[in-house]
Amino acid sequence: MSYQLVWFKRDLRCEDHTALLEAAKIGPIRCIYVLEPTLWMQPDVALQHFEFIRESLHDLDTQLRLRGGTIEIHVGEVTEVLNNIWEANPFQGLHSHQETGNGFTYSRDRDVGKWCQSRGIYWGQHAQFGVIRGLKNRNEWHAHWQKHMEAPLCELPPIRFWKAPLSSMPVPNPSAHYLTPSTMKAPAHLRHNPPLRQRGGRSLALKILNSFLKQRSMWYRGGISSPLSAPDACSRLSVYLTYGCLSIREVVQAANEELLQMPPDASRRKSGLTAFMSRLYWHCHFIQKLESEPEIEWRNMHRGYDALRENEFNDDYFNALKDGKTGWPMVDACVMMLRETGWLNFRMRAMLVSVAAYPLWLHWKPVGDWLATQFLDYEPGIHWSQLQMQSGTTGINVTRVYNPIKQAQDHDQKGFFVRKWLPHMRQVPDTWLFEPWNIPQEVQSSIGIEIGRDIPQPLVDIAVATKLSKDRLHARRNLSEVQAGKKSVVDKHASRASRDVRKKSTAKTTEASSQLTLEF
Repeated sequence: MSYQLVWFKRDLRCEDHTALLEAAKIGPIRCIYVLEPTLWMQPDVALQHFEFIRESLHDLDTQLRLRGGTIEIHVGEVTEVLNNIWEANPFQGLHSHQETGNGFTYSRDRDVGKWCQSRGIYWGQHAQFGVIRGLKNRNEWHAHWQKHMEAPLCELPPIRFWKAPLSSMPVPNPSAHYLTPSTMKAPAHLRHNPPLRQRGGRSLALKILNSFLKQRSMWYRGGISSPLSAPDACSRLSVYLTYGCLSIREVVQAANEELLQMPPDASRRKSGLTAFMSRLYWHCHFIQKLESEPEIEWRNMHRGYDALRENEFNDDYFNALKDGKTGWPMVDACVMMLRETGWLNFRMRAMLVSVAAYPLWLHWKPVGDWLATQFLDYEPGIHWSQLQMQSGTTGINVTRVYNPIKQAQDHDQKGFFVRKWLPHMRQVPDTWLFEPWNIPQEVQSSIGIEIGRDIPQPLVDIAVATKLSKDRLHARRNLSEVQAGKKSVVDKHASRASRDVRKKSTAKTTEASSQLTLEF
């Protein structure tokens, strides 16, 4: 019997799943997920991503079994897996959601397209976000986003599932050892799995969504900037959108419905949800940039900034940053939180990139690869645009530099965050908590702390290094040829929605106000 093959990628749910719906309309379906060893060798993935996916697949399988089906887990390169399946039991069509991923998935999808074409197999790729494949003009993008979000959610009819022969059933419960060849030791990024990270699966995602809509959204405005309040004030939905445990359309519609039903005395919650809706809009806006120009994962968006930092990369500075030993307590505490939880709020993410790009003068690509492994909610389309925006290489954004001392004073006045994640700072008096290098020698002796031994010295003088880096960036920006190249970047990537339109449809915001990965 002929059947339709549904390839799950970063869309690990049944609900509002266009690929599943369209395949089910045609005939019996067979659902697969492919663990691709080459993908897991890329520098922007980590064991924590695999474990989250594995948990989400388990939840997805439970959902499919309730409908009479299952999700098959195959290991191998996708074209090889598809070929093996097709040769054993030919399928009539392939269905999946479009993926705006890293360079590997971009190349892999092109190979899948060629494979399907060579065998005359239809491949239906369906939009998952408000992103347009093959977009020629940004002018119509906002209207497209609105149309996508307002469309009814996909409701699945009763599904007929094609049953694979028992002899051809794939790996039932894959573990991480499938990701690395037996002759090779797992690289460091495939051993990184923070103990306190969020867990995967749609069931948990729905609980978190409900708690945000009904309660936690009241703390969203004013609460998402501080690393102390942000873990509860943020929606914490970003990772579930990244891996498709929730569709962005169902989140937008659920938030809109909650706004409509909200009583008049719920002004704080209304304000929070309105701001949250704004970030959902910018989520797709930034992913569209990578969809339209995949090269921004590895190349400056504005080529006039080539060789600005690349040839001066300081490995010692980079290693100190990754180890949480820059000497700036707020920076090092953020690195420690990331290491343990896989999550950090938007302002602190922006601060980390700012410190890397300006006082440490590090090129954004290696920093971005490292942070991608640290962020459980790594979304390539947002991540690389934001890395470049914070590093000043887009050519169209205002320079944004975050001073880690000021950020600590503004968002951790009493030092609770710094002391939580840096035990060696607990003996430091409040007076010097955010600038411990200024502790007098006699005070160091009295508290048993030595700067340079127990607490690292700052890598550079932050005021001097930041001024020098800004001067260098602005000198490049002021070159006539760099000024001339700005227009092409604006034409290709800048938002066309007017302030009034954005305010009406989402909330008053600007592109420059969006922060790294648009953490919700």
